This record gives sequence, C-alpha cells and structure tokens, in this order.
Amino acid sequence: MPKSLDFTLTEDDLKQVIQAIKSDKRPEVRQRAMGLRLLHEGHSPKEVAELMAVSQPTVYDWHHRWQAGGVDELANRPKSGRSRKTNESYVELLEEVVEHDPQELGYPFTIWTLERLRMHMQNQTGVELGATQFRALLKENDFVYRRPKHDLTNLQDPQARKAAEDWLEELKKVPKQARSTSSLWTKAP
Repeated sequence: MPKSLDFTLTEDDLKQVIQAIKSDKRPEVRQRAMGLRLLHEGHSPKEVAELMAVSQPTVYDWHHRWQAGGVDELANRPKSGRSRKTNESYVELLEEVVEHDPQELGYPFTIWTLERLRMHMQNQTGVELGATQFRALLKENDFVYRRPKHDLTNLQDPQARKAAEDWLEELKKVPKQARSTSSLWTKAP
C-alpha cells in the first residue's frame, strides 16, 4: 500500500506560501502556492486539481517541487530547445536604433516599420530573425508601435503663420461683449 503524503505546512512554510500568493511577480508561482495552501487546508489533490483546472499529477508535482526547494522551485523551469539568437547587446542596439530617425542613419524614409527595423538590425548584427520572432522580441522587451504624428509645419508659409498668430493674440485682447446669462430666451430685434 502506497504511503500517503502529508500536505500540512509548518508555520514558517505557510507564511512563505501566503507571501508568494500575495506578492510574487511570477503568476505561475502564485498559482502553485495557492494550490499548496489548498492542500494544507485539507483539500484533496483531486479537489485542488479541479479547482485550479489542472491535472492531479500536476498538483503532486507542485508539492514535490515545494519540498525540494521552496518558493523558487515553483517557478517555471527553463524551456528546452534551440538557444536564443539574440542577447542583451542586441536589445540595447535595438533601443538605440529606435530612438534615431531613419534618415539620420542614411535611409530615405522617416518612419520605422517592423520590416524596416528588422532588416536594419539584420544588416547591423548579422542575426537573422523572422518577422514573428522579431515581433515577439519587441513585445517581450516592451516596445510598442505608436502612430506617427503628422506635422505640416514644413509646408506652411512662416510669414503667414506669424501673421495668423499675431491676429489671434489681438483677438484675445478684445474684451467680450457682456451678455445676459439669466435666460436663454431673448426678444428678436
């Protein structure tokens, strides 16, 4: 007969679990800590699995991970697969490039599009990323696309603009005629 597991937490362990639920920045740690607290409160692994919308073996895995290393062991483990093509220096260069007008870098256009930026970074670093990978990298590093602000100042006549500004200032100086505000009704002249 298999040995039954004791899901009861010590007082210190319970404090750590509650702290993780309240303030850990990693959502997976908060979820798993909540599962551990439910186990501590007497819920069965099957009930916790149903409440948390996970499988029962997953709940057991959380418990074993907690026993092995505490809160930090509840975090996601590194994913297997090919290593990343980009690194911190790539992102730093990307931040610098985004701050510059493309014309300053010798391009005939004035707005960075995703494709233009991706191709520039490929030319500068030699790192070839697909459009989907590049978009994910931008999102991961909190880059957001904003619409360009269209400014027609370069198309305006400076003298006409100055004359319009002066006229507007003069209009602001003219006192307003007093009107009765006691009623919206008035008699037609």
